[in-house]
Amino acid sequence: MNKENASKLWQIILEAGDYLDGQLPEHPNHPKGRNPYAHVAICIKNKFNSSYKDIPDEKYYEVLKYIEFLKKNPS
Repeated sequence: MNKENASKLWQIILEAGDYLDGQLPEHPNHPKGRNPYAHVAICIKNKFNSSYKDIPDEKYYEVLKYIEFLKKNPS
């Protein structure tokens, strides 16, 4: 992903993390609470098999749609 798109995407990931703060269900591996920013980044990495920075520019809007899905479906 080019630098400009990666930067925009990072800001959107941060906004999604802010939105999800306190909404993720409890998990025994996270007794102090789950990190919503890491959750979004890890979900993106798992779905697209690479870090958000390494996803092709052609999939930028697909990543945005997936972030919106994560916001609507906290898990």
